Amino acid sequence: MLRNGWYSENYTASAKASVEQDAVFGSAKQGRLSTAAGADYAEAAAIVIQSDDQAGRVYELAGDAAFTLDEYASFLSAASGEKVVYNDMPQGEFSSVLTSIGLPQGLAEVLADSDVGASKGGLFDDQRALSALIGHPTTPIQDSIREALT
Repeated sequence: MLRNGWYSENYTASAKASVEQDAVFGSAKQGRLSTAAGADYAEAAAIVIQSDDQAGRVYELAGDAAFTLDEYASFLSAASGEKVVYNDMPQGEFSSVLTSIGLPQGLAEVLADSDVGASKGGLFDDQRALSALIGHPTTPIQDSIREALT
């Protein structure tokens, strides 16, 4: 069983919009996020599928280098040349922002709740099980940002 952590694409999908708005919005406070690129998770799945000795094994997978949303905003600034800041807000306000940009209410609530969970360490993992499984470091969020902004 592969228990994938948070995908970098959960953030980089809106990287261009964040740069245009000069802000990243969330409710994660200074919680650390151990994201990994979808390609890293896919590579791990391919390795496990091709292995014969996986019955009953459970992998808790996450990216190698954790970051806060403040740091993510700084990475966006560096990659874009524009000043981007992190705007931390209460959970309900963040959920409202998400619905105002067109997300369904239920999804907005789940994402806002996930951010609050991240503020409490829920998306942090320093075990490096994913990089051990794939045999190389996971894709840094900065690389995923550069790709998303092109």
